[in-house]
Amino acid sequence: MFGFSTPAIVLIGVIALVIFGPGKLPELGSALGKAIHGFRKGSDQQPELADKEKEQKKSEA
Repeated sequence: MFGFSTPAIVLIGVIALVIFGPGKLPELGSALGKAIHGFRKGSDQQPELADKEKEQKKSEA
């Protein structure tokens, strides 16, 4: 996983917990997951579909 060792990942998690607190971490994780999902969905789309969607948005505006 990007060359990080297990202790390094644990240390990053502990630092994030201290900075953001236990209440914000689930929200941050959810937002990050949605962003990654949206990026993958956008990059997997076929170019023709993306062009059609752009044309539809222009015609709606």
